[in-house]
Formats: sequence, structure tokens, C-alpha cells
Amino acid sequence: MKFVDEAKIRVRAGHGGSGSASFRREKYIPKGGPDGGDGGKGGDVILVANEGLNTLVDFRHARDFQAEKGQSGSGRQMTGKSGEDLLIQVPVGTEVYDLETDTRLGDLTKHGQRLVVARGGKGGLGNVHFKSSTNRAPRQFTPGEPGEERQLLLELKVLADVGLLSFPNAGKSTFVNAVSKARPRIADYPFTTLYPSLGVVRIDGDTSFVVADIPGLIEGAAEGAGLGIQFLKHLQRTGLLLHMVELPAYEGMADPVQQVRALEKELEQFDEQLKDKTRWLVFTKADVMAPDEARAKAREYVQELGWQGPWYVISSVTKQGLDTLTGDIAAFLAAQKNRYAD
Repeated sequence: MKFVDEAKIRVRAGHGGSGSASFRREKYIPKGGPDGGDGGKGGDVILVANEGLNTLVDFRHARDFQAEKGQSGSGRQMTGKSGEDLLIQVPVGTEVYDLETDTRLGDLTKHGQRLVVARGGKGGLGNVHFKSSTNRAPRQFTPGEPGEERQLLLELKVLADVGLLSFPNAGKSTFVNAVSKARPRIADYPFTTLYPSLGVVRIDGDTSFVVADIPGLIEGAAEGAGLGIQFLKHLQRTGLLLHMVELPAYEGMADPVQQVRALEKELEQFDEQLKDKTRWLVFTKADVMAPDEARAKAREYVQELGWQGPWYVISSVTKQGLDTLTGDIAAFLAAQKNRYAD
């Protein structure tokens, strides 16, 4: 299935039904009074978060949604039937914006969560409401109110505890494959990952976390180059970023120090808060050299960068350093949850 993380749709709530101008007509009651009922309320348009969905691709084909209108009132003060609400299923993690006002209407982050994006119009009043001592046979009634209409932008941001950040071909997909049951496509060329994929890392029966494999970036991603600009936003929800960089510097490629600084620049240009998010440095593909040599080489890069945060040396092929890294991630996330709980 194609991954689509943005869609524009139009939603229209149902109009309210008109009130009724009706009079009682009963045998032996020659002067029956007004008995027109009110119109029914129009149906609302409601977005519903569904964890079974992971893309907005359906909205590339269906873009116009209309809720049912309310029925008109009738005699004997009978209120018209209200229009049925229209429920639209969207993936968990969908943010909703009003395109005309450029305001955020809501953020659907839990399965089953609902958001009313267009309210149905109220039903009109029947003529029974206009009866008075001076107007015993009113013929007035009011039409139903129109339902709200909106142009919406749906923006999907994946929900994950940990986001993987790197230039292409740094070993993110291999890492997710090694530590979880996810099976992202893996190859030896850039842009292997064409859309975000999620993997669940289970430490033990009670401890687990979700990792998001984001497509690799290239320089200029924050300005729209390559695939990166489409997916940088998915990192905004994560609690921790793993900045992954190849430890060996092959001929013709930028050395790890240059890669780290270039990617930091992309983060800063895209979102200042994203740059300041907790980020750990992870050197990958350490199996191409001896363990002591790999760690010494990584330490050189760390010192040259002036890196102050945690850093790791791993190999997803030989599993070197994976237990230490995943254990530290689990401890960090648990500490974060405890801090917010307090």
C-alpha cells in the first residue's frame, strides 16, 4: 500500500430541516390551532482515529464528504428526524487543520478518539412556537440552519517513542530489522526506505518501545530536496532521536563529522525544537573493523564534534552493542514517563 501522509478534503455537515406550518384538523374541532413541529438537526461530520489504518491514501480518491440533512417537521408537533452523523475513519496520529483559517482543529492520538470537524445545522421552528393571544393562526415557520462546511488538511505524523535520523544508507532499516519483528526493505543503495515504518522493540514481558524508521535525508532536505522534507515532521512526536552515522568513511563520501554537522543544519532549518530534542549519536556498521579499533575511531569523531551526549558503536549484523543501546533507550523512556507522571 502506498504511504500518503497528507490529504486535503472538503466536509459539509447536514442542513437542519425546516419547521412545519401545520394546523390541527380534527372532527368536531372546527377551529384547531397550530401544531407544526420543528425540523430535525443536521448530521455532524466526525473524524474517528483508527489504529488499523496507517496511511491517508483513501483520501486521494474520496475528497468530498457530506453528512445527512435533518428532515422537516410535520403536523401534530412532530419533530423531523435528525440527520445521521458521518463518521470518517483516519489513522491514529492525524492532525487536522482548517485550510481557510490556518488553525489546528485537533490531534487524534488515541484509537477511537473523535473530533467533530463540521457541526450540523439546527432544525427550524414550527408554527406552534409563534402562537400568541393576538396571532392564533400563525403561518410563520423558520427554515433549518445550514450545516458547517470546511476545507481540511489532514496531516499524518507517525507515533513512535524513538525516531531514527540519518543520511541514506546508514543502516537504519537493518537496525530495525535486528532489534524488532519489523521487516523493512533492505538494499545497498540510498533511499531504501521510501516511507516510515514502525518496529516494536521488546526488552522483556513488560517493557517495550516503538521505533520509527524515517527515510534517509540528503542535504537541502529542509528546503524540499529529496524525500526528506516529507518525513522530517514524523520525528516531531518522538521522545528520543537516534542520530545514526556510518562509522567507516568510504572513499568519495563525507566523513562522519561532516555528516553529523550537515544533518544538524537540516534539523535547525526545518524546526528549531526538533534540533533541540534529545538526540543520541549511534555509529553503525562497526563490524568492518576490530571492536577496539571501531570504538577508538568513534571516540575521535566524538571529540572532533565536541559531542556532549551519549554515543554508541553498534553493528546490526553481528549484534554488537545492540543490547546496551536498547536497554539504555528503555531506561531513558521509563524515566521520562515517571517524570511526566510526577
